[in-house]
Amino acid sequence: MKNLPTTIGELKKSGYEPRSIQEEMRSNLVQSLQKVESIFEGIIGYEDTVIPDIERAILSGHNINLLGLRGQAKTRIARQLTRLLDEFVPVVEGSELNDDPLAPISQFAKEKIAGEGDKTKITWLRRDERYVEKLATPDVSVADLIGDIDPIKAANLKLSYSDYRVIHYGIIPRSNRCIFVINELPDLQARIQVALFNILQEGDVQIRGFQLRIPLDVKFIFTANPEDYTNRGSIITPLKDRIGSQILTHYPKDIEIGKKITAQEAKMTDFQKENIEVSDLSRTLIERIAFMARDSEYVDSKSGVSARLTITAFESLLSTIERRMLMNNEGKSSARISDLQGVLPAINGKVELVYEGEQEGAAAVAQHLVSAAIKEEFLMNFPDPNRLSKVTDKNPVQPIRDWFAAGNVLDILLSDNTAAYQNGLKKVTGLAKFVKQFKPKVKGDELILWMEFVIYGLSEYSLLLRNQLVKGSQFKDLVGSIFSEEDFFNEN
Repeated sequence: MKNLPTTIGELKKSGYEPRSIQEEMRSNLVQSLQKVESIFEGIIGYEDTVIPDIERAILSGHNINLLGLRGQAKTRIARQLTRLLDEFVPVVEGSELNDDPLAPISQFAKEKIAGEGDKTKITWLRRDERYVEKLATPDVSVADLIGDIDPIKAANLKLSYSDYRVIHYGIIPRSNRCIFVINELPDLQARIQVALFNILQEGDVQIRGFQLRIPLDVKFIFTANPEDYTNRGSIITPLKDRIGSQILTHYPKDIEIGKKITAQEAKMTDFQKENIEVSDLSRTLIERIAFMARDSEYVDSKSGVSARLTITAFESLLSTIERRMLMNNEGKSSARISDLQGVLPAINGKVELVYEGEQEGAAAVAQHLVSAAIKEEFLMNFPDPNRLSKVTDKNPVQPIRDWFAAGNVLDILLSDNTAAYQNGLKKVTGLAKFVKQFKPKVKGDELILWMEFVIYGLSEYSLLLRNQLVKGSQFKDLVGSIFSEEDFFNEN
């Protein structure tokens, strides 16, 4: 900023020409598209859907409404639009409305320039200072957004209420030449939404009957959740009509995109990065939990399942592993299927339950989602075990079932050290052979993880019985357990 003009006279000599924020963003976007540069960082999965729509809206000079369920990066997108602004823009010094020195709109700036001419001082506004965000709440008033008469200012300056200097400008006029974001637009009361009509259509405002025409230059970005349309409020039709483009956001289309988002957003300590290994299978299961939740009969689909579910679940998975390592004084460890028990608290508060889900209970629904994810993922890697069990010759599942049928029991506890965990799985006859038959390339710790996954998978397909323990899970023969219960009741 050292070499930037400091007066209007210097600004004129520099060749500066005023332009609207719409023209500014359009021009900078054109340059980015020509250079094949992306203005959005960390926005994954929208490359062929949302982002092209936003770019078309900006090229059209439209105000934008981002419509989508929670956790779909709407606010992050809005905040990154500042990258399309010029690095600095000139402002009349002391102006409340960020007046352009060569195209002033406020009475203050006009009078100052009329009195001082080319010697009028100017300052420069950085692009990151040209972003204003307001959360729509039912208590937001017209005075908050547009402005009102300030009696204290009138008294202090000894002015009458007819003097424009008694006006206190609201947040929108003070956002002139800025990107202005209203989050959760449907939460604004209908009469407040009406106050936005003139600003969107004509670019001007009226304050308490003052016959002022302030041609504001604001880029409006709105965000809204379709759930709000029925639960709390709605965007009134005339306002929707004045918003140029409504762009629909969405959740990740597939597991791989979800894994990239989670890997980017999840917080990991240096210790966790250096000492904990999370396999691709564990990462996939975390994402599949969210996919199962979005289709679950127990979860309200209208509310949505935020991407924050998988992010916090992944962070909880890391903490579950770290806690076990600290308890066993181990230097390094890797994720296990049993560690998914530790992510249940992260799921509980991230899903909105329908009536059936409320009857089940949040904890039971969370456990159901984990089980459903394991069952679904099993078929992505192995044949249907129920079909295999019908094959009498060379059924690869049979040796595993025979081991349990002989009365053997497998306990997998959350606190098991590495040796106890691995030795328990290695004792199960046929388990390693089953994994290698369908996953010939896996070995070492990854082989052990897949062996554990098969045990959990077989229990989900009712070929083994899984008893949930306080400290983990116990697996045993299903048929033998049924007969044992019958014998117990017959004896008593």
